[in-house]
Amino acid sequence: MTVPVWADEVVASLNYPVVFATVSGAHLYGFSSVDSDLDLRGAHALPLAELIGLRTGPETLQADGVRDGVELDVVTHELAKFCRLLLGRNGYVLEQLLSPLVVTTSPLHEELVAAAPGCLTRHHAHHYLGFARTQWALFERTGELKPALYTLRVLLTGRHLMYSGEVVCDLGRLAAGMDLPYVPELIAAKAAGEHWPLPSSTGLRARLHADVMRLTGLLEQARDESNLPDRPSAQARLHDLVVRSRLG
Repeated sequence: MTVPVWADEVVASLNYPVVFATVSGAHLYGFSSVDSDLDLRGAHALPLAELIGLRTGPETLQADGVRDGVELDVVTHELAKFCRLLLGRNGYVLEQLLSPLVVTTSPLHEELVAAAPGCLTRHHAHHYLGFARTQWALFERTGELKPALYTLRVLLTGRHLMYSGEVVCDLGRLAAGMDLPYVPELIAAKAAGEHWPLPSSTGLRARLHADVMRLTGLLEQARDESNLPDRPSAQARLHDLVVRSRLG
């Protein structure tokens, strides 16, 4: 994906300085549709007066709208809140921080990226297993292609993370070598519309169900075999980063 040239203007229109902003969602996952929202995620920094006074600023900023026919969904968290989320087993913020689709960056962003390996734990597998269960239940209820792709993506992202310590979100890349020959067909079908149903290929639904069960087991196995630690090691580093950003 090419990030729209106006995306940084959208971020700059927020009321507070932005530490970073990246593209998340289906564009990051490699299966966007012609009508997909553009999901922008990141972190902002409140001025000191709105941190220590009686009137504190927003921990989360949200904005939406339409630009050049594209629906926007913009969410940023205040720097300290973002760091707290990063130290939890929160795969969302890791993916946002490490997204290669960068809209806005800064030296603080570079520091956060450098600290990210110290935030990884084997317990991030719980995030991906839980997300997969939710998306699979949605697919079984609606029959839509989107939650089916999300289920595959999060299971594969979680497994890859457990073994490599690398956050990879692109489903096409993740599916290579995993005996999922129908994934390119599903991605191509999803490109036509955000809420299209699963293609009616003979046996596809049964094969998909079997693969989701298989990949769930592989992620659980990867969690148990992972060399990632039980706890993050970056708390002191992130604390120092936040304090320096406030005092600086």
